[in-house]
Amino acid sequence: MFTGIIEHVGAVLRRGPSGLEVSVPPGWELSVGESVAVNGVCLTVVSHAPGLAVFDVSPETFSRTARGRLAQGSPVNLERALALGARLGGHFVTGHVDGVAELLSVRREGNSRLIEVSKTPEAAMVEKGSVALDGISLTVYSVAPRSFRAAVIPHTWENTALRALGPGAQLNIEYDILGKYASAPRPGVTLETLRENGFI
Repeated sequence: MFTGIIEHVGAVLRRGPSGLEVSVPPGWELSVGESVAVNGVCLTVVSHAPGLAVFDVSPETFSRTARGRLAQGSPVNLERALALGARLGGHFVTGHVDGVAELLSVRREGNSRLIEVSKTPEAAMVEKGSVALDGISLTVYSVAPRSFRAAVIPHTWENTALRALGPGAQLNIEYDILGKYASAPRPGVTLETLRENGFI
């Protein structure tokens, strides 16, 4: 579980067909088997050294995420998994992305950037709900059938890899987990479910 509050912007050191090497802060005391969100994707540390983390990446993960942006030297948002008892400063983010969205536009509005991002018509999204874009927790507004908007405050803009992107960029998107559960189809009570659960 993550919060969507980015801790560090690292860089891709190497991307292979089944793995990824990423620069991390030298002070991070990582352990083999722990989870780190890399651009919002929950990955497992398989080896590490000061300033370096190595992850295995399955073909399924590569196929469902914005892997085209993982070239050598590309900046990536990093967040370690939430520690039990820590403050939850953002939103609930699992690191299990729903797919890839397109950054449609970026413009200044007051002290912030207003971004518009594509979405699927069936996406579980509501006004003032949350979304994670490349692991960044943002609040949604102005929801349309195929897009939505979010405001990015200066601190977030300056301290994430989002500032390096422009219209047309591909983003890993994770919709609000609470919204996904709330909108999931729930079967009604049938004779079959009553039998399965021992009522008849």
